[in-house]
Amino acid sequence: MRGFGRFLIATLCGLVLAVGVHIVSILATPYLAEDDAFSKIQPTLTSEKAQIVSAPGAETTWMPRPDPAVAVAACAFDLRNGPMRVSAQTGSNLLSFSFHKESGGVFFAVTDRAAVRGELEIIAMTARQLDEARAAEDENEPSRDVRIVAPEQQGFVIVRVAAPTASRRPQAEEAAKAVSCITEEAE
Repeated sequence: MRGFGRFLIATLCGLVLAVGVHIVSILATPYLAEDDAFSKIQPTLTSEKAQIVSAPGAETTWMPRPDPAVAVAACAFDLRNGPMRVSAQTGSNLLSFSFHKESGGVFFAVTDRAAVRGELEIIAMTARQLDEARAAEDENEPSRDVRIVAPEQQGFVIVRVAAPTASRRPQAEEAAKAVSCITEEAE
């Protein structure tokens, strides 16, 4: 029994060590990854239009098998420079936005159903910038913008436009590229 007891203790220690290493490696992966989504989108910080990030058959797509029925575009934001205004004209194709934190995770999502008279205006801002905007707002003329408070200073917006048929894919890509992402200068 003495040899079996040592074997059992050694096996349990090995299992505990293996589980610990496995958990640490899984939790550390997002922090150690060099090619995360934000770093891929970061060059769009200076662009005023969303950039197509996924197209079937394209060499620079992010996804291994992009959906041919959805045009995907993205733009990054840095709220230290001021709030970011995302504007789009709605059409016959379904349009959706998802706002992501730099560290990962969605903090806001909306579809074109929130549009007013065919226009969708979303402003991502910090809590302080929202307070300043409310203070400067005219009470007689309320804002029609959708205002959201971002939990982090940096992040990105993913724009998806559905193409119900393959022949409407170019139209969906044009609608995705037409989305403007403009940083409003801080006052």
